[in-house]
Amino acid sequence: MATQYEVEHNIQFSEPRRTGRRVDMASFFSLLNQLSSDPQPRSSSSTGTRSPHNNPHATPTPVDTAALFRLLQDQLQTLSATAPTPDNRDFLDRLVASLDEDIHDPPTTLRGVDQQFVDTLDRVGRKGLAPDDDCAICKVPYLEDEWCLVVELPCRGRHRFDLECVGPWLRSKGTCPMCREEMGKKKPVPVVEDDEEEDDMMYG
Repeated sequence: MATQYEVEHNIQFSEPRRTGRRVDMASFFSLLNQLSSDPQPRSSSSTGTRSPHNNPHATPTPVDTAALFRLLQDQLQTLSATAPTPDNRDFLDRLVASLDEDIHDPPTTLRGVDQQFVDTLDRVGRKGLAPDDDCAICKVPYLEDEWCLVVELPCRGRHRFDLECVGPWLRSKGTCPMCREEMGKKKPVPVVEDDEEEDDMMYG
């Protein structure tokens, strides 16, 4: 099953790309694909693209959405248990705690963004990264990865993450993990009325 890294770089790794604090979100995306109402059928991958839904009119049950949030919470708890710094542990524990409400009182509709939104996030090139820049979730320095795929969220803080780390959070919660600003909400375009133009049309 190809990862987003392999798809975007048109490569295939015979072995895992790197070890360390990476988590396996395959089960999360498998369940998400079953619950997703995204009408665009796509080929499956570990980053959440999907094959056609068997029943496009089906809505996820609270049990299903609770299970999805539990899978994400479990992976964040795994990272928290091996956190390299107290700040990273505190950050991950806050994310874990914020998922409790979704697990105990699960929504019937996922608030997360769709895969198209994730696919179009701004990528940060290697030249734009300093040696000590790391992902707030996994805390692995970006440049340690030859094929790093770093995205910048469209929040006010322009927070950056490894795509593989932030993708599951965005798909399920739809917010920036750091500032909790909602993502993917289109701002209404203000309608500007031009009185002079209307006058010209009426009396011209």
